[in-house]
Amino acid sequence: MKKIFTKKRFFFGIVIILLVTVYNGTYADISVDDLKNTYANKYSKFIEVDGMQVHYRDEGKGFPIVLIHGTAASLHTWNDWTKQLLKNYRVIRLDLPAFGLTGPNKNADYSIKNYTNFLHQFLRKINVNKFHLVGNSLGGNIAWDYTATYPEEIVKLVLLDASGLPTNKPQPTIFKMAKTPILNSLFLYVTPKFIIRKNIEQVYADKSKITDALITRYHKMSLRGGNRKAFIDRSRTDFRLGETESLTKLKSIKTPTLLIWGAKDTWIPLANGKRMDSVLPNSKLVVLENSGHVPMEENPIESLLILKDFLKN
Repeated sequence: MKKIFTKKRFFFGIVIILLVTVYNGTYADISVDDLKNTYANKYSKFIEVDGMQVHYRDEGKGFPIVLIHGTAASLHTWNDWTKQLLKNYRVIRLDLPAFGLTGPNKNADYSIKNYTNFLHQFLRKINVNKFHLVGNSLGGNIAWDYTATYPEEIVKLVLLDASGLPTNKPQPTIFKMAKTPILNSLFLYVTPKFIIRKNIEQVYADKSKITDALITRYHKMSLRGGNRKAFIDRSRTDFRLGETESLTKLKSIKTPTLLIWGAKDTWIPLANGKRMDSVLPNSKLVVLENSGHVPMEENPIESLLILKDFLKN
């Protein structure tokens, strides 16, 4: 009975998107050059890694701190943190493959292992060998996998609502859409703004903080040529390690680690943060009661104070 209801919901979703197509037309890809006019600035740079032109920003002076965003986001998710951090640190952030201005990679491999290899190549190219590493959601998974793989490079590790452990929760709707035949084909050509809004509402605890500019940025980045296909490819990838392998890797990380978790995260619940904290040998968990899945974006001042205290001590 439950399976029948689930199928009906997906077909209902198809009908809705078709109606949107009729009334609003299709949503064509946006070229990188057009997006650069709005979302690149004087600090934006592009460097070739694995055949991709990777968009990144390298600002400030001091000890390097590398910031890695999550699924469907971009380096802009760290804007508020960067304004403050660059006063004391060299702040490096980038658009991961499949997202932002960087776009898809040629082999459509979006496994954590491939992301870790990509990040290592990128950092070598910009001559960064010793640094603090920070990641949110997917970026958090990449960050702890990178630390387990290259422990000598990371001085301190910071994970915000990091993925990588099973959640025992249903996948978010947008991932289900990307995996569903017919519906995911429509998604390649029709990506209504309300889908993006719904997605952001799921990761924010306080909906009043969601602005039109924020939704527009996420929406336009999703329309970057190749990003929708990349999102579908990544959703089909079994990018998580097996639970045993994940736990083994986490247990191997001796690096001082800060876990910042939104108490109201509906994507990766606080229970995951507590479990990760119990597994990591040298970690501290701080819970933000008024935050969802993206604390650095939703509550930048509060989350940044926690980060600064950790880096000082």
